[in-house]
Amino acid sequence: MVLYKKREKFNQLSIKIGILFSKFGLSPNTWTLLSLLPVLVSAYFIIKQQFLEAAAFFAIAAFLDLVDGSVARVTGRVSKFGAYLDTIVDRYVEGIILLSMLFLNLPLLKVGEFYFSSSILVYFCLFGSLMTSYAKAAAKEKEITKEEIKGGYFERAERLILLFAGILLAYVKIMYLVWVLFVLAVLTNFTALQRIWIAKKETTKKHK
Repeated sequence: MVLYKKREKFNQLSIKIGILFSKFGLSPNTWTLLSLLPVLVSAYFIIKQQFLEAAAFFAIAAFLDLVDGSVARVTGRVSKFGAYLDTIVDRYVEGIILLSMLFLNLPLLKVGEFYFSSSILVYFCLFGSLMTSYAKAAAKEKEITKEEIKGGYFERAERLILLFAGILLAYVKIMYLVWVLFVLAVLTNFTALQRIWIAKKETTKKHK
């Protein structure tokens, strides 16, 4: 019941946002592409180690990602290509932010007897993000499931929230960002494995 009420409130807010921003006369796809601009600015501020500014522009990009869908629903311009473009831009958003962190002189992270460099952590974050998305789409493409696999502990919304938190925490202490990247690397790849396991269970059901 609580989740239902929260979903209802979010839908109402989404409609209000859609009505407001539809007055600008821009198409939903234009709003989608516009979200890349604040992300690029955010990446610039990350490289400059101005983390509060980076977090602010990252938040703007996330908001614009909400605007495109809201405008599409309010104006009745929901389309398959729009959903496809939104997915592609989502990958660019994550990739741009993560790659910008390679320009930081981040300290090594020691976990037990192992040391992790920032480049290794960023690589596994990107790999986990891409595999989480691909594991979802591939199951449908290979006709294992009729619809794309959903679920997993760490989907895109959670990844963005954690990235945003990491950028903010970097303002306090840069090492906090390194730990956030480590957690993100672990959880994104774990979610990809979850979806692979879901696909495996679906194939098992079909052969019973």
